[in-house]
Amino acid sequence: MTTPDHQSPAPQPPASTARDLIYRSPLALVAGVLLLVLIGWLGIDALIGGHGRAPWFALAGLILLVPLVTAFTLRPAVFSGEDRLRVRNPFRSVSLPWGEVASVRSGYTNEVVANSGTKYQLWAIPVSLRDRKKAARRQSKADRPGRPGRSGGFGLFGGLGADDHDGPTRAESDRIVEDLRTTLERRGKARSAQGEVSVRWAYEVIAPTIAGAVLLLVLLATG
Repeated sequence: MTTPDHQSPAPQPPASTARDLIYRSPLALVAGVLLLVLIGWLGIDALIGGHGRAPWFALAGLILLVPLVTAFTLRPAVFSGEDRLRVRNPFRSVSLPWGEVASVRSGYTNEVVANSGTKYQLWAIPVSLRDRKKAARRQSKADRPGRPGRSGGFGLFGGLGADDHDGPTRAESDRIVEDLRTTLERRGKARSAQGEVSVRWAYEVIAPTIAGAVLLLVLLATG
């Protein structure tokens, strides 16, 4: 008598295959890299070629400035996932399930507001009033009735007008905030997007910054 073959269970698809959207400031990244190169060049030069107490001051400066520059330029990022919004600011990281997000607001700064009323600034998405003014001017031109060269129309020589390629009619930071609001509306009530807000302090940034500041104060006090 033969026994029936046991069928192996079918592989289950992963719960979510979507990757997080990452928002960062390109200008901050470029500025951070340039500053770190400058600080490293000056600091290492003073460490190697300095005399007296100069190497100690250079060491204290490196320990203090490198974490600070990294924290305010390279570290900030916003991760938008299907289940949660993660905000990485200079000195702490905040994880907010979409069900705990009350709103994403944009004013002079961009911030996310939790259901508890706590506000968390989005350092990685800075507001540019200059970009907003440019976008408003483009929108005003696009909405002007009878404007030659509008979208779908033709310019003086039968081609599209130059204004059709002037750029987006919304500032980049406002567009990102609108994308986050769309995700909030779509995922806010999902079962997998519920939970508690968690906050983690960036001790890897705070500790060396404090150590560098203490060493610098000691050197100045004993000088």
